[in-house]
Amino acid sequence: ACSKFSQRSCEECLKNVTCLWCYTNNTCIDYPVRSILPPSSLCSLSNARWGVCWINFEALIIAIAVVAGLILVSVAVCCCYCCYCRRRSRSRPDEEEEQLARKREERRLQSLQRKHERKLKHDEIRKKYGLLQDSDNPYSRFENE
Repeated sequence: ACSKFSQRSCEECLKNVTCLWCYTNNTCIDYPVRSILPPSSLCSLSNARWGVCWINFEALIIAIAVVAGLILVSVAVCCCYCCYCRRRSRSRPDEEEEQLARKREERRLQSLQRKHERKLKHDEIRKKYGLLQDSDNPYSRFENE
């Protein structure tokens, strides 16, 4: 079927997907489906056209390889980045828990310090007004005058 388009034009030949155009002798041949790439005895890759006439088979293979390589590299980079983020996010809760524990301890110490200061202040007020019992003699008699 493809041989009837020989000696015509590349566009007419490549309307059929199973055809391959060779510029060396302007022939339209059946694409060799048994092998992935057409053998050089059939037509050299730089002169073979398949799919579109404006790009040769060699450039088409290189373009497809570059696009496939970019996709593979981007997938690999994404996987590595995701693994790095997971590892980093796992270590963050430990650091955050440590910070929260430190802040909790600081607040507890500040609270105890304020409580002690309040007790001292209240004791001074009790002492001033005679409400503080002597710690030396806790069994002192309560005088009601």
